Amino acid sequence: MKTEVFKAKTTEEAISLGLEKLGVSFEDVKIEVIDEGSKGFLGILGVKPATVRLTVRDDLEDTDVLKAVGLTQVAEEPAKETVKEKAEKAKAKAKKEVAESKPAKAEGAKRAKSEKAPKAEEPAKEAVPAKEKTSDATDEAEARAVEFLSNVTKLMGVDVSITPRRDEEGNLRVDMHGDTLGILIGRRGETLDALQYLTSLFVNRGQENYVRVTLDTENYRAKREEALTRLANRMANRAVKTGRKVVMEPMNPYERRILHSALQGNDAVTTHSEGDEPNRHVVITLK
Repeated sequence: MKTEVFKAKTTEEAISLGLEKLGVSFEDVKIEVIDEGSKGFLGILGVKPATVRLTVRDDLEDTDVLKAVGLTQVAEEPAKETVKEKAEKAKAKAKKEVAESKPAKAEGAKRAKSEKAPKAEEPAKEAVPAKEKTSDATDEAEARAVEFLSNVTKLMGVDVSITPRRDEEGNLRVDMHGDTLGILIGRRGETLDALQYLTSLFVNRGQENYVRVTLDTENYRAKREEALTRLANRMANRAVKTGRKVVMEPMNPYERRILHSALQGNDAVTTHSEGDEPNRHVVITLK
């Protein structure tokens, strides 16, 4: 098993950095928090980065990451949901077996009385409720997201309404509406990114199929992506005019990906990331 240690300003950023470098999702690694770090005095003296150890594994063991980041109060409830889900799957499986047994019995009647064949085919229409099963899975993911965010925002003292929905690709998008949403966004969206990461952990914990979760409020994601795309193009033009590389300010992995994507098709420049979290940044150079 491959094991690496990562450091960043916070535990969440260290985990995100590790997942990005290893090219895996949180389900593929075992996460161990070595040190939660320290902000120090006035953010200057005694600053200590958070340190985590990520171990890539093949057995995909269930790692309780929510407890590692200090949200055990909210994360203890999924076990009940898992038991409920197993009961629902068992019930659905029983219905499927009963539904499939009916066409077999009808086949014997078909040989005896061919004129009654249409009736023998009717049970096939009731066989496997695939759409209902998909709908149940969708409702389950949305319900888990709403449950987690309701608990967290309540603890934060923020009154919001939460609206989950699925996009065309089946990903889960959650919009939050309220009067104090600036608290949920944070500096350059850091709080929103952390909430999105933890919501994804909660929604996917113990599930067979991974669901990508995107958290947004006041259309912040679209506005931020548009602003970063304009910035990337402007800095690329500067690199071309001056003939020198341009070093961008430190950004989180999500924002760096937007910069890389914005200039991916540019024929004059190329991009790469340098430095360690939380000071990792994008560098624009001429091709």
